[in-house]
Amino acid sequence: MPFHLAVPVHDLAKARAFYSGIMGFEEGRSSDHWIDYNFYGHQFVVHLDADKKGFDELPSNAVDGHDVPIPHFGVVLSKSDWTALATKMKAANVRFIIEPYIRFEGQPGEQATMFFLDPSGNALEFKSFENLDMLFAK
Repeated sequence: MPFHLAVPVHDLAKARAFYSGIMGFEEGRSSDHWIDYNFYGHQFVVHLDADKKGFDELPSNAVDGHDVPIPHFGVVLSKSDWTALATKMKAANVRFIIEPYIRFEGQPGEQATMFFLDPSGNALEFKSFENLDMLFAK
């Protein structure tokens, strides 16, 4: 079943330019205070919080030699969708927190991953597994 996720944004116009314009997500219902998106088949909603300032410095945890921002959200994509998204984000000059790369290479749980921020400072991670059975590998 699809998940539902709602996140705060400080500016709906900037959120729309990012999620509709750059990422290419289909917009659903909206109001003056929120916008629904089709987030790879999931219901993703941005809600206006004019007081949201983003993060000056994101808290993080070390994973595979990188500082992974917390909190973050995203989805697991097919390899072709992940590659297409990485190409699209690079072409749009989106600044990566963690550039697209292969994490845990040659180990259980090997995955392609990338991290970047939306205009309100929400951290997003997109990943892909050559073998989806490795999603929960130990």
